[in-house]
Amino acid sequence: MVENAEAYDISDEGKAVVRSGGRVVFVRGLVPGDVADIEITRIKKKHAEGKLIAIKKPSPYRIQPVCTHFGICGGCSWQNLHYKAQLELKQRQVTEAFKRIAGVTVEEPLPIIGSENIYHYRNKLEFAFSSKRWLTREEMEQKKNFGTPALGFHVPKLFDKVIDIHECYLQPEPSNSIRLAVRTFAEKEGMSFFDLRGQEGFLRSMMIRTSSTGEVMVVVVFGRDERRNREKLLNFIHKSFPVITTIVYAINTKKNDSMYDLEMVTFSGSGYITEKLIPERSAKPSAGNGELVFRISPQSFFQTNTPQANKLYAAASRLAVFRGDETVYDLYSGCGAIAQFIAGKVKRVVGIESVKQAVADARSNAELNGITNAEFITGDMLYMLNEDTFRHHGIPQTVITDPPRAGMHPDVVGDLLKIVPQKIVYISCNPSTQARDVGLLAGKYAVKKIQPVDMFPHTSHIENIALLEVKEGV
Repeated sequence: MVENAEAYDISDEGKAVVRSGGRVVFVRGLVPGDVADIEITRIKKKHAEGKLIAIKKPSPYRIQPVCTHFGICGGCSWQNLHYKAQLELKQRQVTEAFKRIAGVTVEEPLPIIGSENIYHYRNKLEFAFSSKRWLTREEMEQKKNFGTPALGFHVPKLFDKVIDIHECYLQPEPSNSIRLAVRTFAEKEGMSFFDLRGQEGFLRSMMIRTSSTGEVMVVVVFGRDERRNREKLLNFIHKSFPVITTIVYAINTKKNDSMYDLEMVTFSGSGYITEKLIPERSAKPSAGNGELVFRISPQSFFQTNTPQANKLYAAASRLAVFRGDETVYDLYSGCGAIAQFIAGKVKRVVGIESVKQAVADARSNAELNGITNAEFITGDMLYMLNEDTFRHHGIPQTVITDPPRAGMHPDVVGDLLKIVPQKIVYISCNPSTQARDVGLLAGKYAVKKIQPVDMFPHTSHIENIALLEVKEGV
């Protein structure tokens, strides 16, 4: 046993980091500043795992989690840590990633932009149905709830285990009420929940999207098509929750849960919801000033924290310092939110996105907002930065890129190094892959500023904007 070990950091999974005998030890249940007795349970090559025995002196940053599922579902792994401390750790996470991975020391990183809401901030959640819910140790010892179904979240690192969620603090109502009602009704009616190992069952997943406009979308994905049960469930949802503005469904017989290649069928409403952003005013009143409206379909990407998305895009726009005569490329443009947010400040913006439905949404949104200087094209980013694209849409002076967590493919980075735009505004939800890509660009680009924005309170995730400018003499 290690006595009076002090936690000095926290990992992505919410485990505290302590040192013992020159070795890093990860311990669940501690937060930075806690002093505790721990037991080493597992020693690996580069680190060790530990078990909390007793807290001797609690950290001043320790708080009581509000969620009864804390420590199990993994969705809010930092919920026992004061929000101020979370922001400090995330700021450090970004700067250390750039220093360690990219070899870049940012002398004066801009202070992190915290979230106004630290609970109920998400506008989208996806829930999984499971024929056999994950059981707590107490339930197993008491032999309770064996074989009962679940509607909730996957247990971290266990694809076939789903926690039956009673109340989630990530998304505002009516999210909780809808989920609980659907689970109760489906079980009462004898509808089969999906068997994740056997890949068989009727009810597979459900997504709930809400918006600042008060609209609600429910998307139910079925593992097979049972028409009578399908209509029974969807009619129940429609009648029970008048607040829902649209209900969509899909049939997924694949072995993966990806929704992007599924046919979406609108059961009620329009098949989309609307969200609003408010960009900073510009000198072009006809191009993106005032309130921007976005139609969001089931397969469209939109930032999951709307108020923070507005701050994120505003910060990216400020860092770019647009002159007004630029051609800007928006890579991985989704439903066109960033492109339309900045349209009023530039000559022309070209959004590139691989998901066809997202591009269709982007074009509809531009028309809806009266934006005429934004174009959106469909294609795999690996093959889009080519002569044909430049001939039809111009060569960009500024590139905004907001790739998935995996970052940009090395070939995309290589394409940017060939065309050498004057500025690259790199937005990322993963500072590690962002720093990796920045390192690849370092031969021609210097990091001028970084701006962390917290989109995901109570998690280790952090959004970051990096402004890159061409080095002198390139």
